[in-house]
Amino acid sequence: MVDHFRMLARYNRVANERLYDACAALSDGEYRRERPGSFGSIHRLLNHLLLGDRIWMDRFHGQGAETPPLGAILFDELVDLRSARVREDDRIIRFFDALDEGFLARSLDYVNYLGRHYVDEVPVAVAHFFNHQAHHRGQVHVMLSQASIAPPNLDLHRIINP
Repeated sequence: MVDHFRMLARYNRVANERLYDACAALSDGEYRRERPGSFGSIHRLLNHLLLGDRIWMDRFHGQGAETPPLGAILFDELVDLRSARVREDDRIIRFFDALDEGFLARSLDYVNYLGRHYVDEVPVAVAHFFNHQAHHRGQVHVMLSQASIAPPNLDLHRIINP
């Protein structure tokens, strides 16, 4: 399982690089345009993705028992958001590269954004972490197609075996 999570961490970085390359080709107006889907724009959705990754990474490190508002805008400009995304993706890879099987035997205790207390087994939480990323990248992918930008190929098997 650890090797699988390491593969997903690397996939995450490349998928994000491809997605941000496509988003950088948009005009600022297209990038921020209101669109159907979670959080209502590419800009807000990319901010949410970064926030979600930070929340879960903090939990994996034994911090972040409380969840901040999920629609928070962390960065107003794409260039700053992209820099933070690169740093977070590197953090994710370093974490999973150093991971041992003992981590998978733990559970995470936290309060979600609605104030509900949860205890999740780590393997389920990590699977959700990577699934959450793919889910929202897929939404950005659709929004890009609505903006007349050819969305990048984000298929796992094409990224890890180009």
